[in-house]
Amino acid sequence: MRPQSEEPAEPVGGGDAETEGDGEGGGETGRERVAVTVVRTGGFAGLTREWAVAPEPEERSTWIVLIDRCPWDDAPVPASGADRFTWSVSARAGAHRHQADLPEQQVRGPWRELIDAVRAAASGTRPESAPPPEK
Repeated sequence: MRPQSEEPAEPVGGGDAETEGDGEGGGETGRERVAVTVVRTGGFAGLTREWAVAPEPEERSTWIVLIDRCPWDDAPVPASGADRFTWSVSARAGAHRHQADLPEQQVRGPWRELIDAVRAAASGTRPESAPPPEK
């Protein structure tokens, strides 16, 4: 399937963003809702795994950068080979939503960084691609 973007191809952190507010329409700029879900299907056993993150306000800018780096509108490389994983990545930042279905071979670069970060955040660990914490 082709990745789909439900919003114009502008950074997810820009423009009019849906925000968390007091219910009276006065949300704060730095409090836009951010959420990322990763679903992995296939493989030898055909199992489905899902990871999700909804970061706290102070972490949202980091997640928006990870989301913006992904080539949401690029067509995926056709899958080949049996027992391969397929990854479904959904991201939301404010009013902007993205969704992409990717064969295992295309999960590299910014896709790998985003997927690893979501999996690590959901399991409470640091992603393998992340630099070690400063001492």
